[in-house]
Amino acid sequence: MKTESLAKQRPAAAASSSGLERLAAGVTAWSEKWFPDAYIFAVIAVLVVALGAVAIGAPVQKVGIAFGDGFWSLIPFTMQMAIVAISGYVVAVSPPAARLIERLARLPRTARGAICFVAFVSIATSLLNWAISLIFSGLLARALARREALRMDYRAAGAAAYLGMGATWALGLSSAPAQLQANPGSLPPSLLQITGVIPFSETIFLWQSIAIAAVLTVASMVVAFYSSPTGEKAVTAQELGVDVGEAAVKVAPPARPGDWMEYSPVLTLLIVALGAVWIYNEFTTKNAVLAISNLNTYNFVFLMLGMLLHWRPRSFLAAVAKSVPSVGGVLIQFPLYGGVAFILTKAAGSDGHTLTHMLSSFFVSVSSHASFPALMGVYSAVLGFFVPSGGGKWVIEAPYVMQAANDLHVHLGWAVTVYNAAEALPNLINPFWMLPLLGVLGVRARDVVGFTFTQLVVHAPIVLIMLWALASTLEYKPPVLP
Repeated sequence: MKTESLAKQRPAAAASSSGLERLAAGVTAWSEKWFPDAYIFAVIAVLVVALGAVAIGAPVQKVGIAFGDGFWSLIPFTMQMAIVAISGYVVAVSPPAARLIERLARLPRTARGAICFVAFVSIATSLLNWAISLIFSGLLARALARREALRMDYRAAGAAAYLGMGATWALGLSSAPAQLQANPGSLPPSLLQITGVIPFSETIFLWQSIAIAAVLTVASMVVAFYSSPTGEKAVTAQELGVDVGEAAVKVAPPARPGDWMEYSPVLTLLIVALGAVWIYNEFTTKNAVLAISNLNTYNFVFLMLGMLLHWRPRSFLAAVAKSVPSVGGVLIQFPLYGGVAFILTKAAGSDGHTLTHMLSSFFVSVSSHASFPALMGVYSAVLGFFVPSGGGKWVIEAPYVMQAANDLHVHLGWAVTVYNAAEALPNLINPFWMLPLLGVLGVRARDVVGFTFTQLVVHAPIVLIMLWALASTLEYKPPVLP
């Protein structure tokens, strides 16, 4: 990669970087050097919560039992979240998606228009599936970079491709907290007793939640447009030394007679047809909102779509194999978060109270019905930089913040939306969720974070003000148990 030599060759461009870009680059360089893997933070969370439980008088034996009992409590949800990532990736790298990307890449007429277009596609696809957003938008940025006549700043385009994950993903269908709260079978029993079941109609389909997503979409596109360097200041993929050739999944031709079934679409068509019968029944016999809010249904639809788009089993299997490394963190970290949730809610101290009770009491003491959404938003955003897992962090936070929401009579679905909107903010500067996209783009976090940090500066006040202002339009409803 030629990033360092490029900086020497273009001192004028480097000097013209804004203070925000230099600050963002410094933050990212520091985090890349000093931040351990997210797994380490999950382990630290377990130990901190365990020590906290012991400090309030819970016996060590009770803490250990709670950890072990909770360790496997999230297994259904863990598998579901892994499939969200795998199915999204599979759809994004399918041959029809590659052809669609090539057509879309021909639409923009200017470099800034291209970057704005990438931002829109990233945000729009994130509302369907965050994994599709990351991979599809990254491949679109590569395709646009192949149009050398555009002279598009590849760094800004990469940052635009990340906006779905950094702005709106948690307000869409693949929102881990919203999906978890809508599926009682996936909820830890202790959390279910506090929150009840909260359907999509009370979280991501609230008009208030949709309004936040719409405002963030417009703001993101405006910032992407005006913060993109043009002309000689633009740094292209070629100048960065990035090969932007096509990155579609390639499958070798059959090598033996027994391979013919792996390359025949017949089996794919039969299994997809069988699945289509179930999907049709699911959406015709149930309310559409309830149907899609079932995480198993959501994943089933995307898996069937992925099979169909790849057409041949061998292509589908190759895409799945390529996607699996991206879910390693989910598979090993979520059980730890399940253990944390049980320690918080089950390991009572000498006075009979748990950490959840004490933390929720603290939130109630420092906030009011009106200020709670803003305070919770700031807290979730800050914690999100250290625990970069929307679903896993929700399992940690939810027991005490949702208990506080109950005590303060804050709309429970809105509390989930507060978390969703605020939790995405640290993604804009945290390298953890950038990794799959950076792999597609062929750049480093420091190349794009100047632009994403600029987005963060604009997004943070918008999100917090809207979370506070719109809370007054909703009335509290007690938990609904299944």
